[in-house]
Amino acid sequence: MHSPTLPPALLSALRRVMRPLVRLMLRKGVTYTVFADLLKEVFVDVADREFRLDDKAPSDSRISLLTGVHRKDVRRLRTEDDTASMALPENITLGAQLVNAWTSNSPFCKTAGQALPLPRLASVGGDVSFDALVAQVSTDIRARVVLDEWLRLGVVRLDEQDCVHLEAQAFVPQKGFDEKAAYLAHNLHDHASAAVHNLTAQGQPFFERSVHYDALSPASVEVLRETVASEGMQTLLGFSRLAADLENGDLSSLDPRQRITIGLYFYTEPNSPTAPPP
Repeated sequence: MHSPTLPPALLSALRRVMRPLVRLMLRKGVTYTVFADLLKEVFVDVADREFRLDDKAPSDSRISLLTGVHRKDVRRLRTEDDTASMALPENITLGAQLVNAWTSNSPFCKTAGQALPLPRLASVGGDVSFDALVAQVSTDIRARVVLDEWLRLGVVRLDEQDCVHLEAQAFVPQKGFDEKAAYLAHNLHDHASAAVHNLTAQGQPFFERSVHYDALSPASVEVLRETVASEGMQTLLGFSRLAADLENGDLSSLDPRQRITIGLYFYTEPNSPTAPPP
């Protein structure tokens, strides 16, 4: 039986939120014991960083009281190296910048959001080439290195004329588990952070909305899937162009910097066979 001080609705929500993550862990061999040890680290780290009194580092005893983690474990975990950075890996950050330039900047796109096929070499395409695209964003990395990595991830393809085609209208790797895992961490963290803020914090809420229906045929679901993929991507590209323009205008500002995430997702699954008919 749960303590009466713990909201049953919150425990029910946490149980449901954890289900897809547990499904992933079981598929990848992450056992309960491994996850429990990982969860201890997170509990201790969050309590240490975010639950301070008068901005003073809490004692091991206070963290143990807050989290339920044994004080010996608290002491051990606080002396170990910090957890991995929340920042996206550099290759993903650079990739997002390149895709934004390819889909937004002349002469690399036909219209906003429609990336042109680019000759691979500057010796062939000049300023309208994949070499030129990479050089516009970074002079520290060779275009061939980027191309090889993107071919591995399925972000681009090469045709018979040695032109590079963008396969996704945003930097979303089709292959590469590590890159997909980085997006999982980034996107789910920020989505969950917005929802937790709206549930627990005062002040202006973050935009966090969805629509849901439960009596659609498979054919109707496919119509929605394709519409979200096309129109949703155009919406996100529009936000990306606006954010890039605003960021460029902020270069001379002395205001403190903030990061943002804007997301859109689609999910479907069969209704439970035990559910009553509509």
